[in-house]
Amino acid sequence: VLYGNVDIRQVSLAFNSSERIEKMLVEEGDRVKKNDLLATLESKPLELSIAKSEAAIEKQEAVVQRLKNGSRPEEIEQSAAKMRAAEADYENALLYKNRMAELYKSSAISKQEMDNASARFKAAAADLDNARETYRLSEIGPRAEDIAEAEAQLKGLRADLLLQKYNLSQTKLLSPIDGVVRSRLQEPGDMASPQKPVYLIAVEDTKWVRAYISEKRLGEIKPGMAAQVIIDSFPDKPINGQVGYISNVAEFTPKTVQTEELRSSLVYEVRVYVEDKDDVLRMGMPATVKLL
Repeated sequence: VLYGNVDIRQVSLAFNSSERIEKMLVEEGDRVKKNDLLATLESKPLELSIAKSEAAIEKQEAVVQRLKNGSRPEEIEQSAAKMRAAEADYENALLYKNRMAELYKSSAISKQEMDNASARFKAAAADLDNARETYRLSEIGPRAEDIAEAEAQLKGLRADLLLQKYNLSQTKLLSPIDGVVRSRLQEPGDMASPQKPVYLIAVEDTKWVRAYISEKRLGEIKPGMAAQVIIDSFPDKPINGQVGYISNVAEFTPKTVQTEELRSSLVYEVRVYVEDKDDVLRMGMPATVKLL
């Protein structure tokens, strides 16, 4: 005969992000199923951020498509017209410069006027070179590197959107298991964080009695041994179970354990797993274990 207390597994649930709690949907004692919604955080800032990111993606998609399509015929013709205008300016500047050169030779104009004519010609030549290069580039279209850069920016925006949508999903606290709510630790309006549990949920399908046995009697038990668990509330209705775990490390007897041996003696922890079909066992309940 061993003496111990009922123990159960429990899950401590917390949000993955820090935000103010909007809703708490279950109370202590409520039974929950896996994936049931338990609580939510305020999500308006994330929703607005997602809308902004979606707009940025649409804009960048248009940029990528424009680069892939290349120059429009109208843009090429516009570049050609600017090039023809630059050619006309160049020819006019050349003629003007030649006239000024003749006049300068005959001392009809000053050196300043000759320098102005030369500067005008150089500017026209530079404008013509620029117009020709612009026309050439418009015919070729965007560089492959520019398209790759735009596509990389689009990829980054999409990845950022996925992250924001994931963060939005984390504003909902879902139950990972079937169980019973043991504790409701926060309320709407509280600031949640990953370090602050919101609920404690007890796992009902696994219950055991944590008992202790002295070293002298350790050889009398083994894993799988049948056992009966008796509680004070139902002394005539033993619950069937079996030994499932025997510690391989000795420890001093906990103060909560009552045995015939002295409290200073060394004992080993034993877990007797039970089938509590009627759900009568509660966390911490004293129990007597009879090994069969």
